[in-house]
Amino acid sequence: MKDYGTIDNLGFARVDLARQRRQGVPEVVYGAGKTAGQIAAILASLRDHGQTPALATRMDEDKAKAVADALGDGFAYFPEARLGRLGTPRVPDGHGTIAIAAAGTSDLGVAEEAALTAETLGNKVVRLYDVGVAGLHRLLGCVDELSSASVVVAVAGMEGALASVVGGLVDCPVIAVPTSVGYGASFGGVSALLSMLNSCAAGVSVVNIDNGFGAGFLAHRINHMGICR
Repeated sequence: MKDYGTIDNLGFARVDLARQRRQGVPEVVYGAGKTAGQIAAILASLRDHGQTPALATRMDEDKAKAVADALGDGFAYFPEARLGRLGTPRVPDGHGTIAIAAAGTSDLGVAEEAALTAETLGNKVVRLYDVGVAGLHRLLGCVDELSSASVVVAVAGMEGALASVVGGLVDCPVIAVPTSVGYGASFGGVSALLSMLNSCAAGVSVVNIDNGFGAGFLAHRINHMGICR
């Protein structure tokens, strides 16, 4: 039976210390809406119970600086991804490589959130950036890297076509990430989301708009299926 009961009650948060045993990964802190002190306390609890590396997502630079001051050495912040990490990444031990394909430079923040999440959790990651369908030859120049991946994360805004094209080229699972990049009728990423949900390519799954973390985490789980951690 799974262990659901081990909790560190901080008053404002109940840190789920059993999650690492259940899922192989410590609880991840969603930083938006939390104070720097709250984030630092949760990360410190995870560290004190031997659960690192630990991640905190959606942090701005001012909040990250305050968290770093509270935690000291061992905390790193990645501003493009708005991601904080306490501890060093795990040694890659997955089945293969996770490819992160981003349509345009404007999508890199979400792509880096996915890439850094997957790397932190113990995966070899290859980044294929600015390979959107507006210049299809750029993507076709990366076919070897895409074909050798065990999972591909396709990150795109605008009309979100990258995921369908990638899905038609590879034989592995594709995780589509719609981004909020685009002009008015993109509706903050809804157009890309609907395009990806309606993909005609088999084997494409879709996460929420701008959810690079969710895509990186899911890619990690796929890349470690059947591996005890």
